[in-house]
Amino acid sequence: MSVLEDWLEAACGELGLDRGDIDRDLVLDLARDVAHGVARPGAPLTAYLLGLAVGRGAPARDAAARLTELAEGWQPDQAAPSESANAAPAAALDEA
Repeated sequence: MSVLEDWLEAACGELGLDRGDIDRDLVLDLARDVAHGVARPGAPLTAYLLGLAVGRGAPARDAAARLTELAEGWQPDQAAPSESANAAPAAALDEA
């Protein structure tokens, strides 16, 4: 076994997870796409978000595909719709 596989076995055991349920390559590919397409610190955060979505019932492959598509088309000045919607009230507060 590699160091990574040893780590995954130990981490899964610590969290009570079945190693067979973890798609290592899916998560690593997603992290790579986000690190290269968005920002390096976004990789672990996105992996965490994927885990939350899967924990809430989203199919891992579907959620990862959606996130990968988002990362591949990401523009540096692009903001999430909720961020844009919240920008106006913040600007109004600055003017007050």
